[in-house]
Amino acid sequence: MSFTGRAVATVAVLGAIAAGQTGAGTGRAEHALAVRGADGWVTWWRRDLAPIHWGDEAPLAERVPWQSGKGGLEWGEIQLRGANEAWRTRVVVVRLDPRRVDLSLVTAFTRNESWSVTEADSGAVLALDAGQFRRSLPWGWVVSEGRELLAPEYAPLAGAVIVDSSGRVRVAEPNSVALERERGIAREAFQSYPMLLLDGEIPEPLRAGGQGIDLEHRDARLALGTLQDGRVIVALTRFDALGESLGRMPFGLTSPEMAAVMGALGCRQALLLDGGISGQLAVRDSDGSMRTWSGTRRVPLGLTARPTRAR
Repeated sequence: MSFTGRAVATVAVLGAIAAGQTGAGTGRAEHALAVRGADGWVTWWRRDLAPIHWGDEAPLAERVPWQSGKGGLEWGEIQLRGANEAWRTRVVVVRLDPRRVDLSLVTAFTRNESWSVTEADSGAVLALDAGQFRRSLPWGWVVSEGRELLAPEYAPLAGAVIVDSSGRVRVAEPNSVALERERGIAREAFQSYPMLLLDGEIPEPLRAGGQGIDLEHRDARLALGTLQDGRVIVALTRFDALGESLGRMPFGLTSPEMAAVMGALGCRQALLLDGGISGQLAVRDSDGSMRTWSGTRRVPLGLTARPTRAR
């Protein structure tokens, strides 16, 4: 999106807030998230009472109106109310079983090209951008079809998504990435940052400032996590105040708020992917149509899922 386009949309958002349409001006809303349901808005998270550890409770997963997609996928959308530009945020959630789909990377960067989810082929039931990006290259470790394309990089809270030869999906913690590389069992892998959940716990740098993560910055978010039973959750946020056409605006949640979303969806491990204008997602619905939430920027690395072949 151009600077002018963002400026116009920002003015519209600020105007709505100033007109009192958001309800975000109170102290409570300033540090809280509410979810919309048939019973109205229900506050489910407050920063001053935020849990350090997420257990078996999954208050948001229970609120998602799950729909069936191809390949055994389930998907749905929920509306959140937060502060400032997050006063209306839609969260698109996908839940998948790795035993029913094969996940593979789209390595456009190896051809000096870029990619978007709109280019996913007819066999794909899920597509999203993968990892974090540095100019035209992915940041950190990339393994595709068992072959290492980029070596790992090391940074606090930089984890990795790993698909092994059995199709199992894991989110590896930062201190285990080197060991995972040595084991050599990754069929597909990519790095990203920061970790949002470590065995259900919010990492300390996401709870206290001054440790390398901007806890106040708001943006569109994309994250991937795993449940206790091995299923995978993908969640994409969209700006939801001015219609679908402006949904890709890079407005939304903070990193701690996104960690709370993933915890409340039941994840034990979770990793933030490149959001902002790169964040994009596509899901194949039960009728075969592709439901797409596009980004503004094409990306060098994508992740797709197809119905499982015999292993």
